[in-house]
Amino acid sequence: MTAEMITADLVDLDLSAQTKDEAARSLAERMVARGRVTDLDGFLADVAAREAQMPTGLDGGIGIPHCRSAHVTEPTLAFGRAPRGIDFGAPDGPADLIFLIAAPAGADDAHLTILSSLARQLMDEEFKAALRSATDAGQAAALIRGEQAALEGSGGAGAEGAPAAEPEPEPDATSASAAPGTFKIVAVTSCPTGIAHTYMAAESLENTARETDGVELVVETQGSAGFTRLAPEVIAAADGVIFAHDVPVREKARFAGKPTVDVGVKAGVNRPAELIKEVRERASRGETTAPGTPSSSTPVDNSGESTDGYGAKLRKWLMSGVSYMVPFVAAGGLLIALSFALGGYKIANTEVQSLIDSFNWGSTHSWAALMFWTGQAAFAFLVPVLAGYIAYGMADRPGLVPGFVAGSIAVTINAGFLGGLAGGLIAGAVVLAIQRIKVPDVLRGVMPVVVIPLFSSAAVGFLMFAVVGHPIAWVQTRLTDWLGSLSGSNAILLGIVLGVMMASDLGGPLNKVAYAFAVGGLATPNDGSLKVMAAVMAAGMVPPLAMALATTVRPKLFTKTERENGKAAWVLGASFISEGAIPFAAADPIRVIVPSIVGGGVTGALSMAFDATLRAPHGGIFVVPLIGNAFLYLLAIAVGVCVSAALVVLLKGMRKAAPSTAPDAADEHAPGAAEAKVPAAA
Repeated sequence: MTAEMITADLVDLDLSAQTKDEAARSLAERMVARGRVTDLDGFLADVAAREAQMPTGLDGGIGIPHCRSAHVTEPTLAFGRAPRGIDFGAPDGPADLIFLIAAPAGADDAHLTILSSLARQLMDEEFKAALRSATDAGQAAALIRGEQAALEGSGGAGAEGAPAAEPEPEPDATSASAAPGTFKIVAVTSCPTGIAHTYMAAESLENTARETDGVELVVETQGSAGFTRLAPEVIAAADGVIFAHDVPVREKARFAGKPTVDVGVKAGVNRPAELIKEVRERASRGETTAPGTPSSSTPVDNSGESTDGYGAKLRKWLMSGVSYMVPFVAAGGLLIALSFALGGYKIANTEVQSLIDSFNWGSTHSWAALMFWTGQAAFAFLVPVLAGYIAYGMADRPGLVPGFVAGSIAVTINAGFLGGLAGGLIAGAVVLAIQRIKVPDVLRGVMPVVVIPLFSSAAVGFLMFAVVGHPIAWVQTRLTDWLGSLSGSNAILLGIVLGVMMASDLGGPLNKVAYAFAVGGLATPNDGSLKVMAAVMAAGMVPPLAMALATTVRPKLFTKTERENGKAAWVLGASFISEGAIPFAAADPIRVIVPSIVGGGVTGALSMAFDATLRAPHGGIFVVPLIGNAFLYLLAIAVGVCVSAALVVLLKGMRKAAPSTAPDAADEHAPGAAEAKVPAAA
């Protein structure tokens, strides 16, 4: 209940502490005395860790140390008034109003909403003035609880038992309307714990916007109590965006393509007027972020869309794991490839202990061995990271421990990449099931740090070792053996299939499935899996390079905008960014996607036929020195690009040659304008 979060014995109106650590200890001791904190030193360590992330002092004489902690039994506030002031790192000097906020690691949404209401109150000058003039602890506690009698000065110490007022309602985060000519801003605020600064920044921005003529601002608070997404139409109608955050903005791609100011959360609290002015200036100059694409946000960011079907959610969960695994693959693969380039393939026979005992700073062999074993160490994390972040995508942070455990077990039983996929899904499902169980209030604080990790890990261990692990390991072994034995027509056929998938939807689901299959093979690399990775990257480079070539050789078939996009497509294609062809496919899907599929299939087949190999999961032409049979590999890409570009030119030329096609008078460079007198040739 709100009235129980702070009482008179949690208030010190004459806090004598000299430092912020002393202040936190003095207020925390009151919590211990009330049974709200079970381990004083453990709790203070959590407070200090939060303070180390970012000072909690705010302009206006406020210090607001806070944290989530397993040592807290229920959400609690303690308040201290320090007449001499205590330095909490605020720009304007010491704080005299100190609020210690303690939230259990598993605090429920209702309590966190109340804490956020307090954070918003701290932006109210009348509220702060009332606290500074409070004459006894009971009155101060009543003020903080939001009891109207205390605010009017009539409740005094006897108001403590009065019913608490309802927290001020949050602004509507799903819809907004504005008068014509109003500059509309959408904002996102968030901080590491999502309790205090998140809501204080929101309140500060909202208050300033209300006082600024011609401005309307709506905030999405991404706090610990979850968040309500701004309606797509509200974001679409916005003239500018403000991000005031110290943790990644969830689903950031929703806000792409608009004038944007991106700052820390304390800037939202301390200088909202400057941020509003800055975003208006950026809008007047036409400065916008790049338009969003399907790949502009991580899968974890988007894994919570309630409107997604199960198939879409499953793909996002899987891609969550793959996206976090890829950097390990890249680092490990490139280090191993470099080690082979320096020391030859025999470098793998070097013993680790030998490297440690006799490392020679001037020896190429020693450096090559060092790179090899460092790369191997990175590779050892592939399957655990894959499983851990699949579970994370499903169940958020509670899924990490059982997910990593499942991935480690998959490695132990030789279930490999497939075992990691299955283990991550199992771990996430187990955590979600446990979270649905109603538990006594006394256990809520230990659920995320003890109960969920313990029981979910035990359940995952049983399922992986005794139920699904060995069948998956059998399948993984057969798949690995099959990839290792690929040759001749089988390899070419697989190359065609993967090439078609990579080129068919330009970064969409099929493209991602093919890419995930290739990257997964790098977890247990052999000759076949390295060929698959090479074919996948080669085919993925074809669509943008083909469009770049087509716009170069037959520019009159394309609009001025498409010709400009073609210049960028050279770089995007060379960097293995298939999405570089999306602008062309969106404008003319049949005449772009069909040639891309054909060219991708040709390149995939040739890459396999030429026995090209690749250890790096990304990089395009920039990792050519690490490619096996590099010259033939580049030839395979060139052939596919030429085939695809020729088909694009042919199909677009046939369309422009049709009698019904008329030049676009509005653009002298429009397709067909210069060709109306002469039939187009392929």
